[in-house]
Amino acid sequence: MIENELFRPLIMLVIGAKVDLSSVMRYKAIDPQLFIRNREKLRAFLPPNSIVIVLANDVYPTNADGSMPFKQNADLFYLCGVDQEDTALILMPDAKDPNQREMLFVKETSEYIAVWEGEKLSKEQARSATGIQRIEWYSSFETMLHQLIPQVQHIYLTTNEHLRAVVVVETANDRFIKKCQHRYPLHRYERLAPLLHKLRMIKEPQETAIIQRACNITEAGFRRLLGFVKAGVGEWEVEAELLHEFVRRGSRGFAYQPIIGSGKNACVLHYVSNESVCKDGEMLLLDVAAEYAGYASDLTRTIPVNGRFTARQRDVYTSVLRVMRSANQILRPGNTPMEYQKQVIEIMEEELIRLKLIDAKEAKKQGPEKHLVKKYFMHGTSHHMGLDVHDVAPPHEPYAEGMVFTIEPGIYIREENMGIRLENDVVIGATKNFDLMSNIPIEIEDIEQLMAAR
Repeated sequence: MIENELFRPLIMLVIGAKVDLSSVMRYKAIDPQLFIRNREKLRAFLPPNSIVIVLANDVYPTNADGSMPFKQNADLFYLCGVDQEDTALILMPDAKDPNQREMLFVKETSEYIAVWEGEKLSKEQARSATGIQRIEWYSSFETMLHQLIPQVQHIYLTTNEHLRAVVVVETANDRFIKKCQHRYPLHRYERLAPLLHKLRMIKEPQETAIIQRACNITEAGFRRLLGFVKAGVGEWEVEAELLHEFVRRGSRGFAYQPIIGSGKNACVLHYVSNESVCKDGEMLLLDVAAEYAGYASDLTRTIPVNGRFTARQRDVYTSVLRVMRSANQILRPGNTPMEYQKQVIEIMEEELIRLKLIDAKEAKKQGPEKHLVKKYFMHGTSHHMGLDVHDVAPPHEPYAEGMVFTIEPGIYIREENMGIRLENDVVIGATKNFDLMSNIPIEIEDIEQLMAAR
C-alpha cells in the first residue's frame, strides 16, 4: 500500500537534481533509472531477434508559418524521457554488437537552430537523461536502420490503439510504418501497442510521485479560484486564473482542454468554449487540471457561483459525493471495468430515486440497460491516467495495485440547468486506495467557508 508520507521524499528524489538539464528543459530532470527500468520491462516481453522502433511526434502546423505546441509521443517518452522533436529510439536486445542494443537518435543543434529555437539536447545531455549510452544524430537514423533490420525477424512498431482514438491525421509513426513495410516487406511486423499498454497501466512509484506533483499544482489553482469566482465573472476569466497559477508553479498548463461550464453549460460533457458569464444562483462545473513533466492530473469540482449552495444544489451535490466515495470502495484489485461500472450505476440509481429524479417502481422495470439512470448519468465513472489523461490499458483488464484511476460520477439535470460532477485521482493500493487529491477541498462546508473568505 502507498502511504501518504511516502510522497514527500519521493518527489524530491525522483524530480531531483541528479541530472542538470535546466538550460534545455523546463522541468527538473527525472531520474533516468525510471526509463532504464521501463526499457528492461519491455525487453522481457520481446521474442528473440526483435527490434523496436519508436519515433517522436510531428510538430503540427496551424496556418501560414504557425505551428502547434509540441506534444511528445507518450510511448517514446515512457521509454526514454526525451521531450523533443526529431527523436527516434531503437531497441535491439539480441544485437551482436552490445553498442547497438539501445540507440537513441536526437536532433543536432546548428547555429541557426540555436538562434531561432534554442539549443537542442547534446549527446552527453541525452545520455545522462535517458541512461542510453549510444547516442547518434537523427540525420543518421535511416542509414543505421538499414544496417540493423536485416539482422532481425520481428519489427515492433507503435500505433495509436486507444479504444476511443479517432485518428484523422497521419502521424510520423504511421508514415514510418508504410515506409518500413515497403522497404522490408518480408519481415514479421508486430504491434508494440499491446505490450506498452500492459506496461504503462501499472505505474512506478516515480511516476506516481510526478502525478502527485501535478495534482498539487491543480490544488493551488482550485484554491485560487475559490477566492475569485463570483456572479459576473466570465468562464474565460476563470480559465485565465487557472492557467496563471499552473504555469507559475512549473506546469506547461492544462493537461487537457479545460471544461468550465456554468448553469446549463455544465450539462454539456465536453463543453470547452468557456464563453459564458457566471450568474448568481448557478453552479459552476470545473473539469480542469495541470500537467507536470509530461504526466497528467484530472480534477472536477462543482461550486456555487455566489458561494452558497441552495438546498437543492446541496442535495444533488451530496448524492454525487456519496457515489464517488462508494465507487472508491469498489475500485479495487480483481474487480473489472464492466462489473465496476454496473455496480456504480446501481449505487447511482438509489441516489436518483432519493432525489425523486426517477421513480422507484419505474426503476425496477427499466432492465439491465438502466436507461432511466443514464438519462442523468451517461458516462463512465473511471479511467486510467498517466502520460495521457485517458491513459492506455488492455481492454477489460482487471484492476490491480499500482494503477492510477480517476473517479468521476456526475448528475446532470438539464431541466434544472444544473450539472454536478466530482472527480479525484487515486492510486489502487493493496488494502485501500490512496487519494492523490485528498487535500483538495470537496466538502460543502469547506467550499462555502473558503469562498466566503474572498
